[in-house]
This record gives sequence, structure tokens and C-alpha cells, in this order.
Amino acid sequence: MRKKDKYNVAVVGVGAVGEEMLRVLRRRKFPIAELKVLARRSREINVDGIVYQVKETIPESFDGVDIALFAGTEGDKGAAVTFASEVVKRGGVVIDNGADFRMRDDVPLVVPEVNSNDIKKHQGIIANPNCSTIQLVVALWPIYKKAGLKRVIVTTLQASSGAGRSAIEQLNKENEAILAGVCKNLQVNGVEKSMPQQLGYNVFPHIGSFSDFDYTSEEWKVINESHKIMHDNKIKISATTVRVPVRTGHSESVYIETRDVIEPQKVKTLLAKSKGIVVIDDPRNALYPMPKDIEGRDETFVGRIRKDPFVKNGLWLWVVADNLRKGAATNAVQIAEKLIGK
Repeated sequence: MRKKDKYNVAVVGVGAVGEEMLRVLRRRKFPIAELKVLARRSREINVDGIVYQVKETIPESFDGVDIALFAGTEGDKGAAVTFASEVVKRGGVVIDNGADFRMRDDVPLVVPEVNSNDIKKHQGIIANPNCSTIQLVVALWPIYKKAGLKRVIVTTLQASSGAGRSAIEQLNKENEAILAGVCKNLQVNGVEKSMPQQLGYNVFPHIGSFSDFDYTSEEWKVINESHKIMHDNKIKISATTVRVPVRTGHSESVYIETRDVIEPQKVKTLLAKSKGIVVIDDPRNALYPMPKDIEGRDETFVGRIRKDPFVKNGLWLWVVADNLRKGAATNAVQIAEKLIGK
């Protein structure tokens, strides 16, 4: 991309992720000449007291746009499927948060702390990984470089906001119904559901659709995307993805087997020195990462770093990040920053 002082930027989609993109662009002081906010229909939105005029997305919306950030969707095909080619043919670059381009061979899948050099290979489109994949590889990468990785077993505990605004609304309404005592045995009826199960006061191991080996599509995303980002498909990765009654912030219980023995204290020191990671690990004083403490933060938080007493190369990690920030908007803006050489 040609170096400029400022760039014309479009944000496409104004759901939970799109609004967070607007916040992150402003807070990180991205050098913007003109900002376009686009969606399916025109309207006005207010984000943190700033009013944005949202315009309907049409091909001509991308005239003069240097970088288009597509907020994406994990369900239906994202807007990038329709409009990415319109951006590219006009000379712009797409950074897509949706799942549509992630596994294409000609599209880099990027987490800047891990594989920022892959940005150089783009042909007009760069993919933002799945939220749970991003925080996982940020935590694993320093260990992988130091001691290698043979195996990863991860259970994700994913917040309602990962499924969008409708899931947050479902959680809130179900919690209100339970607290008001209008349900029986904590079973909530009559609340419109965007999720396959009740969210309030409940957890369920079902994110995405079921596929090969009875793994869900979300579980396969964690596996396949991690292999692609780390350029190593020999790592044995297995995942269980779980939806939990948390508003924002994904947590992950991660078990790893390293190639070389590495002690927990060395892992703590290594991660604490790594870009984009904050280590909170003092369990005797009840200090470890929690979703309630990391909302609105851009870093990946790691704690509960400990050795498997029965496997000499085995370690446990607890990894938490804001799925709307580092898991989506912040990672996309960081890609844009790398793209322009900031």
C-alpha cells in the first residue's frame, strides 16, 4: 500500500463488532482522512457520544477507500462476500472479520503478534481469525518458539457477545426472568432465542453447527485457523467450545504438551515479556484473569500457568481476552496499522 499521511477508511457493519471497530480506530488514533460507516440500511448511530451517519452499502461506497474493515458475521455469509471484490478492484484493501475468506490459500489469516509478515502476501484481502483462535495463538506462540508444541487441548468458555447483540439481549432477558421468579426451576420460556439453548444461568457445549467427528464448526475453526496462522499443521489440536452466561470476554482452559521441557516459571517470564500479553498469576492471593476485569482491554491475559504432575512436558494455561476487542476489532485495526507501516 502506498504510504500516506492519512487514509480513507470504511467500516462495514455496525453491530457489536462494528461499533467496537469505531472505538478502536479512535482510541488508537488511526490516521484517517475520511471515515465511511456502512451497513445494510442508512441510519444514525451514537457510539460513546459520537454520532455517525451510516450509509447503505453499495459498490460505489468504496470509491476512494484505502482500507475497508468488514465487521463480519459468524452465521450468514458476511457482506465481504458481496463487496470485497468492489473494494479490491478500486485499489483498496479488505480486512474481513467474518469466516468467509479465512481458509483460502490466497488470503493471509493474521494475528500481528504471531504472523504479521503474512500481511505482505495479501492480494487485496486479509482475514481476521475467529475470536477464540486469536487469544489462543497469542498465548501459544512464545511457547511454541521456545519449546515447540506437540499437542494442544482447549476448552473455550465463550461470552454471549461472541454471538452478537441478539445473544446479549437473550442473556439479559433470561437473567431478568430468573431473578424476577417468573420461571420454573430456572427454565425460561417465552424469551426469543438466538441461541440453541438457554443462556441465562446455563452453559452448553454447542457453538456453530455440528460437523466431522461430531465437532462443531467453531471447534474446527480453532483447529484449522491455529494451524494456518502458526504455519504448522502437525500440532495435534483438539477443542471443545462452550457458551457461558458472560456478557463479554472469552476464557480458555488450555492444556499443552511441549516438544522440550520448559518449567512453569520460565513460561511465566517468557509470556510476561511477550508483546500483547499480560500475565496475572498469583493463585494463592486469588489473582488470575477473569472476564469481568478485561472488558475493554486490548491485551491477552494469561494465568494459572502450572505443570502437569504426571506428564513431564505437560502444562496448563488459563487464557482470557475481550472477544470484541482483541478477538475482533483490535486485531483488525492492528492489521491495518501493520499494513500502513504504523
